[in-house]
Amino acid sequence: MKKIAIIPNNSKDLGLLNTKRIVTYLVDKAELYMDNSYGVIGMNVNYVAAGELYSKAEIFIVLGGDGTILQCAEECAKKHIPVLGINLGRIGFMTEVEIDGIEDAVDRLLAGDYVIEKRMMMRVEIKKNNKLQSHCHALNDVVVSKSAGIRLIGMELYTDGQLVNRYIADGLIIATPTGSTGYSISAGGPVVDPRMRLYVATPICAHMLSVRSAVLPAEKKIVIKLDDTYAGCDAIVSADGDVQGCIKDAAEVVISKSEYEFELIKIGNQSFYDTVLKKLS
Repeated sequence: MKKIAIIPNNSKDLGLLNTKRIVTYLVDKAELYMDNSYGVIGMNVNYVAAGELYSKAEIFIVLGGDGTILQCAEECAKKHIPVLGINLGRIGFMTEVEIDGIEDAVDRLLAGDYVIEKRMMMRVEIKKNNKLQSHCHALNDVVVSKSAGIRLIGMELYTDGQLVNRYIADGLIIATPTGSTGYSISAGGPVVDPRMRLYVATPICAHMLSVRSAVLPAEKKIVIKLDDTYAGCDAIVSADGDVQGCIKDAAEVVISKSEYEFELIKIGNQSFYDTVLKKLS
């Protein structure tokens, strides 16, 4: 019997109607786990602390949008736990199963009728004077953006010690192929097949006449520094939407290919390009 964690998004699954629907359908077919904060609802599952889900379950079913998946992506990747996404959001490139296909998707999951698509992740470090301040692993993107009250920031982008470009902008996005359909595309970045291994660097509202996205190999280390011209300014560093810290003067962001890969459960024959045409047309 498979051990499955159910991860709902309260704001998208109002009243947890779809969560209850999945639990009811799975209750005698799998060993189910949920965060104990949902214990008051009294569903027929095992309630455990949020951190214990990663040691109890072998599969995660996430109900929400791509953002809901991002919240558990790092820990799932570290534990090699594959994730099935149920789309309750607006677009959903990773949450490919729609509401009306829940039961069929669950049946195929239990029968092992699916494939696992491995997605590249990146290790993100904030360093000051070459000393590590913090680090994390991101699936979608890293964003270096101006702080409140600052009009523009100057940034330098390096790969393996070589200067790629200087930017005067509101910020800079470094996206993985998975993240190319997120914030990056709204800033003018290209769509990239998520099975590839590379980075896309795209400035946000650049104050420059000629600026384009840069595509960089995943095997090389990327460094983002603030331009000396803008000394004294600071910038916010976010990874997959969560603030990780700030950089200023001697601090820098170092990005490299993570040793972890995110495992996404794919059910059905719909390709990434089918999804792009359907959801971005």
